[in-house]
Amino acid sequence: MKARFHLPDFSKHFLLNYTFIQMLEVLPQYFYDDVEIASVYGVFPPAIWNGGRFQSGKCEKDFIKQVIKAFNDKGIPLRFTFTNPLLEKKHLHDDFCNMIMHLADNGMNEVIVASPILEDYIRTTYPNYKITSSTCKRITDPEKLTEELEKNYNIVVVDYDLNNKFDVLEKIPDKEKCELLVNACCNPNCKIRSSHYRNIGAEQLAYAEHLKKTPALDFDFTKVKKYAEYCDPVFYECSCMGRTLFEIKDLSTHISPEAIREKYMPMGFNQFKIEGRTIELLNLIEHYMYYMAKPECRDEARYLLYCQLIKKNLIKVAY
Repeated sequence: MKARFHLPDFSKHFLLNYTFIQMLEVLPQYFYDDVEIASVYGVFPPAIWNGGRFQSGKCEKDFIKQVIKAFNDKGIPLRFTFTNPLLEKKHLHDDFCNMIMHLADNGMNEVIVASPILEDYIRTTYPNYKITSSTCKRITDPEKLTEELEKNYNIVVVDYDLNNKFDVLEKIPDKEKCELLVNACCNPNCKIRSSHYRNIGAEQLAYAEHLKKTPALDFDFTKVKKYAEYCDPVFYECSCMGRTLFEIKDLSTHISPEAIREKYMPMGFNQFKIEGRTIELLNLIEHYMYYMAKPECRDEARYLLYCQLIKKNLIKVAY
């Protein structure tokens, strides 16, 4: 059985992920023998369908085509994080999001969904896409999780509050259809997580609207009156998303590389998501080394990856 990893962000972290995948191909001896890259997930901003993490910036059509081709040529699908929970019917015909879907509509790429409205639209309009059920749905009830697995999803991302509840995990009927988020940065049993997802969805909508009207001006979500109900300061004071690998290791939801191979894979799980679309580059590299490089090879593998990223000007070195 392969440990199938889903890596964060094909736009912001394009060079990192592409270089890392090349390294896996050229220097496999540095990594666990069972490592396989199952997908790279994320979004091309400023897609209003995006959810889970706010994404700023603006990707041009040529870059989008380049990224799709680069990963697909290696047999790796892109998975679009179209999990905005606040979407309405008027948002379904967004030109930018539909352009992305048309460009990547080759039978290889996938979509992660949380909104029933968007899911129905994609199933009808773009039937070639495999559909993943998002962890943003916050399904923590075991019976409801079983019901979700019985639906027509390629993968169901399990809520990470269930990561260490082995009595629940053991009873899941279709474990290979489940994806476990191994390095969740959010507090276990967080009471505001669903509200935070709605806040992020509103911010993404407001940002796209802002770019259409005043692209030259700085964007400040807290001053957008239309979405004032979503601007609770508690979300901007949350420091969870900035946690390092070394901080999340102490959380009960954390899944270590040893546990992946000693507990979860023997149970039948083989899909593992690494969170990190908005975390700092060196922190994300540390996660890659931790989960996919052999412990005795991590230092050298990290150094070689740094060298490649310096050559590509992704990491700047001062002399």
